[in-house]
Amino acid sequence: MMNEVFEIEGGQKLGGEIEVRGSKNGALAILAATLLTSEPCVIKNVPLVSDVLAMLEILKGYGAEVEWLDERTVKIQAKDLKIEPSDLKLTRKIRASILVAGPVLARRGELKIGKPGGCQIGVRGLDAHFEGFGDLGVTAEKAEENSREVYYLTAPKNFQPATVVLKEFSVTATENLMTLLAGLEGRGEIHLAALEPHIQELGEFLKKMGAEVSGLGTHTLKIAGRKNLKGAEHTIWPDYIEAGTFFSLAASTKSNLKVKNVPVEYLEMVFRNLKKMGVSYRIGEQEAVISGADSNLSGAKIQTLPYPGFPTDLQAPFSVLGTQAQGTTLIFDTLFEGRFRYSEELNQMGANITICDPHRLLISGPTLLYGTNVKSADLRAGATLIIAALTASGKSTLSGAGEIDRGYERIEERLQKIGASIKRVVAE
Repeated sequence: MMNEVFEIEGGQKLGGEIEVRGSKNGALAILAATLLTSEPCVIKNVPLVSDVLAMLEILKGYGAEVEWLDERTVKIQAKDLKIEPSDLKLTRKIRASILVAGPVLARRGELKIGKPGGCQIGVRGLDAHFEGFGDLGVTAEKAEENSREVYYLTAPKNFQPATVVLKEFSVTATENLMTLLAGLEGRGEIHLAALEPHIQELGEFLKKMGAEVSGLGTHTLKIAGRKNLKGAEHTIWPDYIEAGTFFSLAASTKSNLKVKNVPVEYLEMVFRNLKKMGVSYRIGEQEAVISGADSNLSGAKIQTLPYPGFPTDLQAPFSVLGTQAQGTTLIFDTLFEGRFRYSEELNQMGANITICDPHRLLISGPTLLYGTNVKSADLRAGATLIIAALTASGKSTLSGAGEIDRGYERIEERLQKIGASIKRVVAE
């Protein structure tokens, strides 16, 4: 695999319009859910990010036929669903591969899957999934093949829906149980369900397939499933995390930027925190105009919480705002304990950041950032370092472009159109 890096010249004002693509997390859950039916499903506005493309390969591995109808529209049909992928390495590539478990169990009653991969941002066990499946009688066995973990899941002979109480507000466990219950005949419930927008979107897709889903947007989901779900057509909602990333980009670089295709209704806490930090903005029906040049940035407390709280995926991008704000910014990530590694890279660029403990960091600002060589530790850290490099004076080289490609489609091409000096090159 080529070692691609981004070369970025910072210190320039950006301007114009940038459009938010389809939700990565929404697409991953909905693509997995297409395995619930033998009929074709057509999914539109698919984001062309590497995690989504990997998920499509995983679906093929379980027997689905995948056909691109146009650049962002894909047709999927899983007539002959297999219980074991053709290549276990594929399921180890992304964490979202675990989302095939619910649909395959619903249709075939058993499943073999490799241990999922993904960003290393702290403890992200599968206990919530397996305990939830266990409430429905599914057994899970862990084994080792070629020095790699694999899991065998087996449903009971009398496989029926029931009430599942999750141990935590796990997004992917909620999604997995939603698809499993949607594919079983009868009524089941999920208590302590997560509320994220992509969970609500998945619920709407399952309804199109013929399941009854109520309680979306609450912590109690009621699902009346059916064995023979039908194919459905769906357009992926815009990515609220990408929208928030662009907000931080505009404010940090003191640029005026119109962000289009914004899911405004799911960004209440993001806008509230922008306001706390002194960012000037205007919200339209499906757009937001960030007036970074007119903003008077000040430090604030940013605390991540499960939705509808401030998203953990945006605390890193907002940290760059903290470096440019007057005073102290406290970032308190209540959800993960491994998301602050990017702060060491920001400090190399001139930031003044102190990690207090695995969940809290303090940013003293404002500080001048300077271009240097930095490395992306994970997807959101990579987006953060792009923002920092564009805010900084001088040239930065950001390695780990592949991490950023997992969630941001052709990011350099899109940023170039709003005046960013960024290019992708193959490292020597």
